[in-house]
Amino acid sequence: MARRAPVAAATVTAVTAVLAALTACAPQSDDPAPEPARASCTKDDLRTRTPGRLTIATDEPAYEPWFKDNKPENGEGFEAAVAYAVAEQLGYARSDVTWVRVRFDNAIAPGPKEFDFDINQFSITEARKQAVDFSTPYYLARQAVIALKSSKIAGRRSLADLRTARLGAQVGTTSYQAITEMIKPTVRPQVYNSNDDAKKALQNGQVDGIVVDLPTAFYITGAELTDATIVGQVPQVGVPEAFGLLLDKNSPLTSCVSRAVGQLRDTGRLTELEGRWLAQAAGAVELT
Repeated sequence: MARRAPVAAATVTAVTAVLAALTACAPQSDDPAPEPARASCTKDDLRTRTPGRLTIATDEPAYEPWFKDNKPENGEGFEAAVAYAVAEQLGYARSDVTWVRVRFDNAIAPGPKEFDFDINQFSITEARKQAVDFSTPYYLARQAVIALKSSKIAGRRSLADLRTARLGAQVGTTSYQAITEMIKPTVRPQVYNSNDDAKKALQNGQVDGIVVDLPTAFYITGAELTDATIVGQVPQVGVPEAFGLLLDKNSPLTSCVSRAVGQLRDTGRLTELEGRWLAQAAGAVELT
């Protein structure tokens, strides 16, 4: 997925505020490095698996829009681009980066890692933090509207265009909150026990569209419902799911990798990459 549509100022402000709040309580190593070590996040001082090189992992296969053509080394796709941006921030050229493939379940399991960090849509959770380290978030999952390509709301580009639509979402989720607080349809939204139930309602024509988080929307439209499309992304609402780079537990790199991610966020680079790869290229436009 990739989009290069301009991001509304209000949306950027909201996302920045949420990121700042999450960063304040971002996962840290149980045995954080002393300040002198934190102050030296340079290539020559970083304790990587291979001196002078950065080993980055992801899954096999690596799917779009996170990667392109299952080739993370080409730097195309949102997560491939983020990985190289972090590497550059740490002082590594593309030629200094080695990619390895590690299954998702193996990456989050306890034990030594084969990589310096892994990027694979890892949600930051308290349970996972018992076994691994995470960087500060590089992505906050947005909510998205999906519809059948034949739906009256397919191709719409504003929240106002969805006000008369019949929408549905899983009960008690941020997706449902996005409908009631951001879209505010005139038709009472439908609630379902699961995303699968909502998806079936969409297929059966019981609703015009459903709202799910954007990663799920990419999966549904890319692998499950070939006749469905992403209408667009809804402005941030509630407490979003946060993705972080995954590192070995108590990794000496955690603080420096988190710092690099924070710098990319502060300079607007992450927003730029999100706009390019999750909206422009993948078609998940901003609904304003």
